[in-house]
Amino acid sequence: MKATRANETAWGPDRRAGGRPLPTSTGPPTETGGLLTALDHVGIAVADLDEAVNFYETTFGAHLTRRERVEHDGVEEALLAVGDGYVQLLTPTRADSAVAKFLAMRGPGLHHVGYRVADCRRARDLAVAAGAEALDDEPRPGSRGTIVAFLHPKTALGTLIELVEVIAAPPERGGAATREGATP
Repeated sequence: MKATRANETAWGPDRRAGGRPLPTSTGPPTETGGLLTALDHVGIAVADLDEAVNFYETTFGAHLTRRERVEHDGVEEALLAVGDGYVQLLTPTRADSAVAKFLAMRGPGLHHVGYRVADCRRARDLAVAAGAEALDDEPRPGSRGTIVAFLHPKTALGTLIELVEVIAAPPERGGAATREGATP
């Protein structure tokens, strides 16, 4: 059977997001034609940030690109460049942060996947229209000069997804960060 409509597969309507057919992507053209333009980072929750950075440096020869404390999320992060993206190591700075709760329930490990998008608000709105549940009412400032929004894992195939709009120049190698909502 051949697909006949934009949201139809050979087996019927594309229902990957919450059981409803997905809307046709009207996002900016990319190599793959969708809203996601690149893999931005993989977020890994860790109990000891220094130990985790040391592991990536000694095991893989990775280099610390940026370290930043994000007060509004209650985390400190370390970014290690990998190709065109990052490994983002996260440790809680408050017991009530999402990362602290994650570590208490699951221990260290993969926390989320961040995808670059050209327009975070638009990507978030289209994902919600397709049946995904947004954890953020509105896109908000993220680390390193980005705008972000998260999608709940229960409506994203079990994976916490972060939509990342890069609005600032890439971080300099080895820099510490200071930005609104974050402290060095």
